[in-house]
Amino acid sequence: MLSILFVEDDTTIAMGVEYSLKQDGFQVSLAYRLEEARDLLKRQPFDLVLLDLGLPDGSGYELCKEIRAAGDTPIVILSARDEETSIVLGLDLGADEYITKPFRLRELIARMKAVLRRRGPVEAGDRTLACKDVTVFTQKAKVYKNGRQVLLTALEYQLLLILILNQGRVLTRSQILSQIWDVDENFVNDNTLTVYIKRLREKLEDDPQNPALIKTVRGLGYKAGD
Repeated sequence: MLSILFVEDDTTIAMGVEYSLKQDGFQVSLAYRLEEARDLLKRQPFDLVLLDLGLPDGSGYELCKEIRAAGDTPIVILSARDEETSIVLGLDLGADEYITKPFRLRELIARMKAVLRRRGPVEAGDRTLACKDVTVFTQKAKVYKNGRQVLLTALEYQLLLILILNQGRVLTRSQILSQIWDVDENFVNDNTLTVYIKRLREKLEDDPQNPALIKTVRGLGYKAGD
């Protein structure tokens, strides 16, 4: 699932685009101000930034320049400014695409996908996984809950990956144990698995006693998500 940061101060536009992007399979984080966007960019990587120019606390041009200076994250500017000078400035600062308002949602999504394709295919090991309010960025082996990074041990991370990659499917304890090893590449035993499930819940669940992310299916095993 590709992750999008959408920076837009108009709540009506923001919510409408967010809904359409989610329906199309994207994961979306909204920011209504420059500082909110900067904070989100510090917390986690994004596959693409969709950026408005007119923001309450500054110009989107500033953020475009900062993002491009920091790396090659694709940037699509979405703005009511349709003057040639504004478009040229945005592209000169490093934006990959400039779309003027008003716009058609299907066209917006098609052009975003075109930008992502031009940037090249995602490597096999470079995936973004999501379950409930937890996101895993596999390339950097980082885990976030509601946008905040959660530090996991190597074995906790392995266990979470196994569960999320099989999201919605019940895994028996034997199936999980057959895929997981400790730091010395020794098989983890049944009691250790119970301990690590408990640790994951303590770190990732809102209420570890009533888990919503990692559920116990009595008599069978565990399941991530619904």
